[in-house]
Amino acid sequence: MISSSTKHKTSVEFTVAFDQHDFEPARLQALKRLARNVKVPGFRSGKAPANVVEQYVNPNELANLMLDILVRRSIPKLFADAQLNPISIPHIDIIKYVPGDSAEIKITADIMPEVKLANYRKLKAGYTEPVVKDSDVDDVLDRLATNLAETKVVKRAAKQGDEVIIDFKGMKDGKAFEGGSAKDYKLGLGSGQFIPGFEDGIIGHGAGDKFNLGLKFPKDYGVADLAGQAVVFEILVKQVNEIVKPAIDDALAQKTGGFETLAELRKDIRKNIEVQSQREADNQFKDQLLRQLVEGSKTEAPQGLVDEQVERMREDAQRNLQTRGMTLEDYLKQRNQDMAAYTAELRENAERRVISSIVVQKLSEELAIEPDEKEVQRQLAEMRHVYRNDENATKQLDNPEVISGIRNQIRVNMTMDKLAEINRPHAKATKPTKAATKKPNMKTKTKK
Repeated sequence: MISSSTKHKTSVEFTVAFDQHDFEPARLQALKRLARNVKVPGFRSGKAPANVVEQYVNPNELANLMLDILVRRSIPKLFADAQLNPISIPHIDIIKYVPGDSAEIKITADIMPEVKLANYRKLKAGYTEPVVKDSDVDDVLDRLATNLAETKVVKRAAKQGDEVIIDFKGMKDGKAFEGGSAKDYKLGLGSGQFIPGFEDGIIGHGAGDKFNLGLKFPKDYGVADLAGQAVVFEILVKQVNEIVKPAIDDALAQKTGGFETLAELRKDIRKNIEVQSQREADNQFKDQLLRQLVEGSKTEAPQGLVDEQVERMREDAQRNLQTRGMTLEDYLKQRNQDMAAYTAELRENAERRVISSIVVQKLSEELAIEPDEKEVQRQLAEMRHVYRNDENATKQLDNPEVISGIRNQIRVNMTMDKLAEINRPHAKATKPTKAATKKPNMKTKTKK
């Protein structure tokens, strides 16, 4: 094997030539592997000599397998000799190939670029100490009471907080539009399920009322054909239900899962909010630290990794849009943006993600952080339990790349925990913002 290499700031390129001497051991290994699935008269499976097996295998299959064995065997040695660590799957181009005689290939891969880390021990992020108020607990109790509420049919006009059963049909330019009609639909007035004005328009109407409601869809509505458009809903109110909430007392506590008193339930709710609020505060602190660390560090993003990230982000966006009944073209039209501008936006975000990942990886090395293999196996066991009824998912958990991904995520989490630990003592205390004090949408953990 003869090779030459060209190293760039974020990538490396090897040109490798193989001759007959290289091919012979690869040929024998390939034949041995193919012999397992080849029936040779007079021999047990896998026991025929290589020269005999060669007469019964597909020459193209043998040629491809020989080259594959050579390349896979060569890659680790190439990077080890060059003292380089690839951070992407190597890309292989075949320049020329004469099976069993000679081959020339080009191997390219992204490598870890040079990173000049900012002083990670003196970052100036603010920390918001979470404060749980009695009103936070009251909000959760109110939602619990709402979940346990009973409905009572009433013969009066609907008001805010009631539930109505309606038939409706949406009309645009005199024609019903897709997804705008339903029968016997239960709607909580004040739930915000429909476009602005729809629920308010039902308030004041009672069972048996039939009326038209002229509205306009928001300009940023998810369906391009309806965004900003004027429509008319034909509505029939069939029933009005009053929502009767239970009293917030010991009886409510007992209904939620075995608490004896309201005081016990309040204590459990407060504990859950404190845990969730603490987690959110810690994550916000880590986000600030990471942003400052990345902004203060110097490195470059390997373009191969950026390309992969752009494609992944595009695919994720398309899947999310599909769940909203939109295409990427609809989305771009709504934003008045062309594909080139959208791709440039994705690329900018992708570069930011790749650089963040590289900086964290460098910090992991600087802090000598390495996951405990017991923790890796614990998380794998936990995931196998979660996906125990999905055979394909459990098989994926045996894939070395998947295991490596789990190990790397643990390393990232440990690194960010350590970064927070280093900077927490000198973090500037900040006042809770509206976002930080927003009541978590949660249910209390019930006792069994």
